[in-house]
Amino acid sequence: CCGEEEKPRRPHLVMLVLGFPGETLPGKPHGVGAVLVPTAMASPAVSPDSSSHEGLSSVNSAPACSPTSDSENLSPDELELLAKLEEQNRLLEADSKSMRSMNGSRRNSGSSLVSSSSASSNLSHLEEDTWILWGRIVNEWEEWRKKKEKLLKELIRKGIPHHFRAIVWQLLCSATDMPVKNQYSELLKMSSPCEKLIRRDIARTYPEHEFFKGQDSLGQEVLFNVMKAYSLVDREVGYCQGSAFIVGLLLMQMPEEEAFCVFVRLMQEYRLRELFKPSMAELGLCIYQFEYLLQEQLPELNIHFRSQSFLTSMYASSWFLTLFLTTFPLPVATRVFDIFMYEGLEIVFRVGMALLQFNQAELIQLDMEGMSQFFQKVIPHQFDSCPDKLILKAFQVKYNPKKMKR
Repeated sequence: CCGEEEKPRRPHLVMLVLGFPGETLPGKPHGVGAVLVPTAMASPAVSPDSSSHEGLSSVNSAPACSPTSDSENLSPDELELLAKLEEQNRLLEADSKSMRSMNGSRRNSGSSLVSSSSASSNLSHLEEDTWILWGRIVNEWEEWRKKKEKLLKELIRKGIPHHFRAIVWQLLCSATDMPVKNQYSELLKMSSPCEKLIRRDIARTYPEHEFFKGQDSLGQEVLFNVMKAYSLVDREVGYCQGSAFIVGLLLMQMPEEEAFCVFVRLMQEYRLRELFKPSMAELGLCIYQFEYLLQEQLPELNIHFRSQSFLTSMYASSWFLTLFLTTFPLPVATRVFDIFMYEGLEIVFRVGMALLQFNQAELIQLDMEGMSQFFQKVIPHQFDSCPDKLILKAFQVKYNPKKMKR
């Protein structure tokens, strides 16, 4: 109506870049081989961003909050690329704020229309550049992992775009071609001794998320399938409640067969299997290591915790068992999970220490009951508006892998 030439739709652009065959499944998240679709076309029920206002800001970090721990090691071209993305994020953030202001006051002036148009224009450029960049990363995955590792790490810390998470997570944990995938349909026909336990806990997993609401919902059914299949593959571990939150997040991104393969890989290669063994000895080790960091870096807070008999396991166990998925809203927790997929459990230690550093002054003033309430009600929503601030703080935490291992 404005006489402007119609721009090509981004789905065609992305299919050209990625070159993935296949077609989308209605109402179901995409996986490997699926055509990626833009936010407007994706099912809101399976989007981790649907329950928060983070929205498209999760595509990349805002410049004021971006972690730059490895930036000094990047080449000039790579630094220029990061700077370009950050500048576009700055423009997007400024315009989105003006749009929120416009919507709140319900103005229909000419200036508000200009603001809306400007935001749409910048959003289009940001999306287009981001889709092209991540499409190139996926297509040239081996080269990026071997030759552009530092830049890839920076981009993952800034947040993997929602529609690329399915394929990137599978690539990060090498779950794209696993023999166990061929066993999945047969496993579902078998009976597991854990079935009653799994059924009991299904409704407690993301109870407020649309995808998992309702006893007969698709989300609950596929979650049951994946948990049952794993309990048959790994009978020593069987089923552990916290693991359902991790599987649930995977199912928001990809079909159940792919989610099953990724979960198997996470259990095998990311220390998760040790965490979920019946003895939970690995969880005890993680708590011990975390207490060491607390005593070394926040001695005053550590003394206060001890004086109040506020044990580390009382607040940190869920951090390790669910990777903050039961602590933060999904948009924030998913950003942490992006980094976990590339860097492992270290990010849990870093984020946990960052939270304690950020809240040390308040926590020292509270008794045991007050601290319990603070961890449950205050901490989870401190970074809703800027997850990047949490990521930045996490990578400012002193962490020595060799000392932790020792």
